[in-house]
Amino acid sequence: MRGALNVRTWMGVVAMASVWAGLAVTAAAGQEGPSGTPAAEATRGPEITLDQAIRTALTNNRELATARFELQAAEGQVKEAWSAVYPTISASASYTRNLEVPGQFLPAQIFNPDAGPDELVLVRFGNDNSWNGQLQLEQPIFQASSFIGVSAAGRFESLQQEVVRGRTQEIVTRTKQQYFDVLLAEEAARLNEESVRRVRQALEETQAMQRAGLLGDYDVLRLEVELANLEPALRRAQNEAEAARRTLAVELALEDEVADLSVAGSLSDIGDGVDALERFADQFGVSIDAGTTLDELLQLASENRTDLRQSGLNEELRLAELRAEQSEYLPTVSFFANYSYSAQADGSLNPFGWRSAINTTTPQVGLQVSMPLFNGFSRPARIDQFRATLRQAETETDLVGAQVDNQVETLFDQVEEASLRARAQEVAVGQAQRGYEIASIQFREGLGSRLELTDAEVALRQSEFNHAQAVHDYLTARTQLDQAVGIVPEAR
Repeated sequence: MRGALNVRTWMGVVAMASVWAGLAVTAAAGQEGPSGTPAAEATRGPEITLDQAIRTALTNNRELATARFELQAAEGQVKEAWSAVYPTISASASYTRNLEVPGQFLPAQIFNPDAGPDELVLVRFGNDNSWNGQLQLEQPIFQASSFIGVSAAGRFESLQQEVVRGRTQEIVTRTKQQYFDVLLAEEAARLNEESVRRVRQALEETQAMQRAGLLGDYDVLRLEVELANLEPALRRAQNEAEAARRTLAVELALEDEVADLSVAGSLSDIGDGVDALERFADQFGVSIDAGTTLDELLQLASENRTDLRQSGLNEELRLAELRAEQSEYLPTVSFFANYSYSAQADGSLNPFGWRSAINTTTPQVGLQVSMPLFNGFSRPARIDQFRATLRQAETETDLVGAQVDNQVETLFDQVEEASLRARAQEVAVGQAQRGYEIASIQFREGLGSRLELTDAEVALRQSEFNHAQAVHDYLTARTQLDQAVGIVPEAR
């Protein structure tokens, strides 16, 4: 009886061993299509690398395009602010044809002392044709609000430059995270697919053994239940992988090409060695060295963090607005110069006869000083408003600084935790692999059951996924830490 049991268990192990040969399938393999070719390979286009994904995002991303347009508008405002400092020059010219020369009634005694006191005489002034031209120049000499406005416009442009820089870093970081999400989802789908393939093949071989009388109904029933539980999990994992690819496609503005989107790399290709995880992270563009201390990270963040710079520039901008309003109490001084030309002539209609007409020129230069005295208390009210806005900006700068420190410290802890977890899970995968090998040997020699072998396979699959999850979390935390300290090389 024991010999018969050994024969049956040995044959069952042979079946399971043939199934485990499927572990050599790559992470890109999917469900087989009608021709036997993996469906993922049959439908996906060429793989896109992380660098290609980042370049595509920086080229196509709509949020970044919007930020760049805002920067262009800020550059235009700087040019507009400088226009208040430059001189203004204007010219005007006119021609008038008097259909009837205008006149004025004057006392007749002006021309005839013997005329009566109530007697008036019509006197006409002007000629049939008259020409007038004027050239005007005005140059501000002292106008504090204009100079402060130029400074404020420059700060606003710098602020928009930081907005573009921050948006670029955000897009690069988000693209990396979504790329890692696709890798994790594809790894989960691959592991589930491997389990389904192994269990399906084991079920077919076990059914053949049952028909041959070598195994009982329970072995078949156990595998049928396991397969029924795995197939929905596989479908869910495939749907999650497809959703992750769609999310990445939206980030890259490739919604119409999501069916062909395929990413390169695998979270299981880490390699061996103590520094394998760091070397693997370096392949995905991580810039901050893993050995950087927390104090060094906080110092880097204080120097490079874009939202800290934005808060500081916003505070300077509010201060410039306050000073511009206060400068309205100061006088304004400007230089002006006018050059006038006028000519008149009688005769027929001739708009271009000004050269031969009687003419005169009037050049003028001077200084103009304007001093505000009273405007109904509106200016003090505006100054109070700008002063409150400045205090608000200062408070926001303090808040952003505290939030940055908190985020850097949190991510520093997350990187350390994910690193420890990844290394621990790497050991767990090796142990689970060894456990499966022991269960296989015991089953082969009749010392273990198929249930134990199945449990060992489930433990191995879960360990592999936990390891992939830990690697994903480590890459994500390292990428977010780069952004948190304001150093994202791809965003330059």
